[in-house]
Amino acid sequence: MIRRPHVPRVPWPLPPRLADLVVAAVVAVFTGADAAVNVEGYRQADQVTWLLFAVSIGALLFRSSRPVAVALVTGAAGAGWALYGHIGELLNLPVMAALYAVAVRGDRRRTVRTGVTAALASGAVSVIAGIDVVQPEGAPVLEMLWPLVPLLLGEVVRARQELLREYAARAARAEADREREALRKVELERLRIAREVHDVVAHTVSAMTVQAGLALDALDARPELARQAMRQVRLSGKEAVRELRATVGVLRGPADEADATAPAPRLGELPELVDRVRATGLRLTVHADTEDREVPHLVELAAYRIVQEALTNVIKHAAARHAAVSVTLAGDRLAVEVIDDGHPPAAPPGGAHGYGLVGMRERAAALGGTVEAGPRAAGGWRVFASLPVGGAAA
Repeated sequence: MIRRPHVPRVPWPLPPRLADLVVAAVVAVFTGADAAVNVEGYRQADQVTWLLFAVSIGALLFRSSRPVAVALVTGAAGAGWALYGHIGELLNLPVMAALYAVAVRGDRRRTVRTGVTAALASGAVSVIAGIDVVQPEGAPVLEMLWPLVPLLLGEVVRARQELLREYAARAARAEADREREALRKVELERLRIAREVHDVVAHTVSAMTVQAGLALDALDARPELARQAMRQVRLSGKEAVRELRATVGVLRGPADEADATAPAPRLGELPELVDRVRATGLRLTVHADTEDREVPHLVELAAYRIVQEALTNVIKHAAARHAAVSVTLAGDRLAVEVIDDGHPPAAPPGGAHGYGLVGMRERAAALGGTVEAGPRAAGGWRVFASLPVGGAAA
């Protein structure tokens, strides 16, 4: 089962509640120290000053969960200090911390709206309060600019966090894709091995069963024929073991690399297949013509297995006396045809198809080809496969 890709969040160094407490404590230290300083010519620290201080620091405890509300409260407290006549270099720290949270925990549109509002409000307060300690002519402009600093910083941090989340999401999707591809390859390999084992076992066991029956029937009257049939049973068994060893070797790993890479059957081995089938008593004619052209190995393997499976079905189900195999190359497609003069196979219970026909169609489809199977108008059964020999098949 494929797990849904998990997109990890970019964690904060501290839990939000604890981070708010730490920020509030740090801001309280610096802002409180500045609020306690009395500037000559301006209002001295009193109860109103400390009340606004308490409101600002208390609001910062909710900075993560309610950043906009905290920015309004701290901004109002900062404006109250200015309008009340108590000034200080660090009295704007609470509202700056709140504005930073607005940008980090919001989006760009909210940051822009907040920046415009905060700049206009700060400029208006500076004009009303008459702040002119450093630069009387430019004081309103400077007061309009400072709220933008924490907003820009927060926007940069938020953009970086979004980028990290996107990278994490891409990594998760890539991992999920790799996992799906690995499972797909395993499934394809499992089906391939299942087809190979089925073709080898079904064909060989069917042929050996018929040959053993012939040997048993001829044991007393024609012992030489019985011995010939049993020799053919032994040869078929050895051939089946060889092919099974080559197929199963794929599952074993590097230690059995020689078996895993043993050559798979090709069209050149059709005569051996035909001899084994003829040993069952079936009269078989073969016509193979590839025009001396190179046929891709996978196409040859698929054609061989289709012929093998079709002949296995003839032996098992058709009760035929004669069968014909034709493998010809026409243009860019290899035509494989197997016909017999037996009766059509009975439909399995429930209308299901056997694995042999399914395997033939899967082999052809994997190469971009097709397989047709059905009764002939003149009697018997016909299997026809068309396999491409160029493009993807190569």
